[in-house]
Amino acid sequence: MKNTIITISRQYGSAGRGIGHKVAEKLGIECYDSQIIQKIAEESGFDAEYVRQNSEGTAEPGFFASLTGMDLFTYSNRDTIWILQSKIINELAEKGPCVIVGRCADYILRDKYDLLRVFIYADDKDRIRRITEEYHEADAHPEKHLVANDKRRATYYDLYTDQKFGDYHYYDLCLSSSVLGLDLCADMIVQAYDKVTKE
Repeated sequence: MKNTIITISRQYGSAGRGIGHKVAEKLGIECYDSQIIQKIAEESGFDAEYVRQNSEGTAEPGFFASLTGMDLFTYSNRDTIWILQSKIINELAEKGPCVIVGRCADYILRDKYDLLRVFIYADDKDRIRRITEEYHEADAHPEKHLVANDKRRATYYDLYTDQKFGDYHYYDLCLSSSVLGLDLCADMIVQAYDKVTKE
């Protein structure tokens, strides 16, 4: 029997990470997030912060990168991180039912496991408040910071998958943390998970 994995994709500042941890706690299963970064850092030798910056976001790719997913003639550091990330996510999913936050897990695991694919989004004002007051990032120009991170995350996802980041066609459940709040989002994901695992 395949493990059922909850993958949580999210807009930057939407509290998708927090919701993922709430879901895992309610279900009594593992939630993998920063552990993936640490494992990639250990296996690659790259600094953990460097991995964090290059395992889910990227600058606009060049011509050859956008065609092949690689820099010209060779794998880039980002490609190496992608390969390790895919391997580690598969290894974690193999252990049993879990929640995996971000890192293109919905795409990486698409053909091997039963997935509940969730996308969390939020209003810009709530995201800006969260990144300044909770994340303590970009106090000077939070709007520009938000736009830049959205672009980096979408570019990375579009580069390494054949799907479009945030397109509802690729998710089973799309939830607004602004409208529903974190606790209700978590409860709805748990209910959906209970339903799909009993069918």
